[in-house]
Amino acid sequence: MVERIKSGIPGLDELTFGGIPKGSNILVSGGTGTGKTIFCTQYLYNGAIEYGEPGLFVTLEGNVKDISWNMENFQWDIKKLQDQNMLTIYRLNLSAIDDLETVQKRIDEQLDEIAKEIEEINAKRLVIDSTTVFGAYFNPSILRTTLFQFTDKLKTLGCTTFLTSETAPTKNVLSAYGVEEFVVDGIINLQFTPPNRSIFIRKMRGTDHDKSPHPLIINSKGISVNSKDSMLWESIK
Repeated sequence: MVERIKSGIPGLDELTFGGIPKGSNILVSGGTGTGKTIFCTQYLYNGAIEYGEPGLFVTLEGNVKDISWNMENFQWDIKKLQDQNMLTIYRLNLSAIDDLETVQKRIDEQLDEIAKEIEEINAKRLVIDSTTVFGAYFNPSILRTTLFQFTDKLKTLGCTTFLTSETAPTKNVLSAYGVEEFVVDGIINLQFTPPNRSIFIRKMRGTDHDKSPHPLIINSKGISVNSKDSMLWESIK
């Protein structure tokens, strides 16, 4: 029996027949404006509010204050959760590196910092936003190895993890560098073909899942999935 967690995204758990496999690494990919960061922050917020699971949001490129402000746009009381040690936002510090040995050392250092943040609040949920920024810091010749090592070591932290990846605006591209989809346990792909938004679960280890794209809604309350209605694959670019 697979142990699952509730995603906190209305309608999503119906597509995975009960929830996300606990302890898995899930890639949330899509082009600009598809809702990846909202999707992941809602996963943390509702995880804390509805299921009592503390969460850690790790940003590789965003300003911590901007992320908090974006959450508050949905009238989510972020400060209260932070004061209760139910939510932490942490900025990962990277610098340009060219050799693999130094990369391995830096990854271990940063994962140690993430582990400390997780231990501080006993986090059960983790978001890494985003893996795409790795390309700005690491030599292309070692980029794939770097991503593999990073995502593989995340599994040792004991959280159910969502990682975002910026992709080209097409349904056939699942990650920024063509490696992330092979080292994660699941892929949730978000698309925006104006005026329609959609969500498609490409894979999910440990559980069966719905194989069709479904409408995705973003409103003042956040994100929800219309699991009852499916979309034609041909309608998504």
